[in-house]
Amino acid sequence: QWDIIDYDFSGYERQDFTADRTFCAARAVIGVALACIMLVCGVGNLIFIATLARYKKLRNLTNLLIANLAISDFLVAVVCCPFEMDYYVVKQLSWLHGHTLCASVNYLRTVSLYVSTNALLAIAVDRYLAIVHPLKPRIKYQTACVLICVVWVISLLVAIPSAYFTTETIIPYIEGQHKIFCGQIWPADQQMSYKSYFLFILILQFVGPVVTMCLCYAQISRELWFKSVPGFQTDQIRKRLRCRRKTVLLLVGILTVYIICWAPYYGFAVVRDFYPTLVLKEKHYLTVFYMVECIAMTNSVINTVFFVMVKNNTMKYFKKIMLMRWKSTYAVSKSTQDQDVKTTAVPMSEEVDCIQLK
Repeated sequence: QWDIIDYDFSGYERQDFTADRTFCAARAVIGVALACIMLVCGVGNLIFIATLARYKKLRNLTNLLIANLAISDFLVAVVCCPFEMDYYVVKQLSWLHGHTLCASVNYLRTVSLYVSTNALLAIAVDRYLAIVHPLKPRIKYQTACVLICVVWVISLLVAIPSAYFTTETIIPYIEGQHKIFCGQIWPADQQMSYKSYFLFILILQFVGPVVTMCLCYAQISRELWFKSVPGFQTDQIRKRLRCRRKTVLLLVGILTVYIICWAPYYGFAVVRDFYPTLVLKEKHYLTVFYMVECIAMTNSVINTVFFVMVKNNTMKYFKKIMLMRWKSTYAVSKSTQDQDVKTTAVPMSEEVDCIQLK
C-alpha cells in the first residue's frame, strides 16, 4: 500500500533502482514472504473456515471473531498476493493488469488490515469481559453477528480513499523504456486532507486499538496472576485457571507480534509524510519501504499459525474430519460387496471436538 502526496519521478529517468543488488535482495525476501502468505494463510484459513461452516456448535463468539481474521487473510492470500508477487517480484514494480485491478487489490488489502485489527480488538474486549467481569451476561449470538457486520462495514468505509486515490503512473527510467507504478497518489493540493486522513487512520486503526488491547490484557493479567481466588480451589478450578493463563499469554504474544510487525510500517509512514526530506532523497528509500511493508504483511502468517493451527488444534480437527470421510467411503465400498457388514464409520453429522479459546 502506498500513501503518497506527491512523488518526484525525475530521478528514475536516469537510472532503474530495481536493477541494483539491494533491491534484488529485498525482492527475494518479499517473494519468500508472499509465498508463505499464500501457502500458510491460504490453506490454513481455508481449513478453519470450512470446519466452522460445517459445524454450528463451533460458532462461539471467539471463533466467530477469529473467523473474521481468517476470511480477511484468506482473501488477501488468494486474491491480492498473486498480483503483488507479479508486481513486486516478477515485473519488478511494473503493473500490467489495469487500473480496476490496481485499485481493487489496494482496497482489499487495506480492508483486510482494518478487519484484522478490529477483530483482534474485539477478541481482547471479549476476553476482558469474560475474565474480569464474569457475572455480567455475555454477548448474545445475534449481537455478535451485528458486531461482526459493524467491523466489516467500518473497514469497508474507512478504506474507500485507498481505492479512490489509487492510480497508475508511467515512470520512464531509460530512453524508450518505462515502468507502470500502481498505488495511492494524493494530489499536492490535498496535502492537508491526506495528512488529516492519515492521522485519523493511525489513531483509529493502530494507536487506539493497541492502547485498548494493552489495557484489557493488563487488567486480565492482574485478575489471573495477582488476585487471590476466594474459597477452596478444586483441581477443576486450577485447571481452568491454567488454561486461561495460557490463552492470555498466547493473546499477549499475538498482540506483541502485531506491534512489532506494524509499528515500523506506521512509523516509516509518519516520517515519510511529515518529514519527507529525511527519506525521499535516500537512494534505497523505496527498498526500505518494501522491506518494512514485507514485515507488516507477515503478521497475517503469525495470526494464522497461532489462532488457526496452534491454539484451536484445527489441523487435528481437520484430520478427524478426513478420517471420518475415509471411514465412511471405506464402509460404503465394503457394503457393496457384503450388504450384511455393518459400517463402523462415524456419521458426518456427529459433532466432534469443539474448537474454542477457553
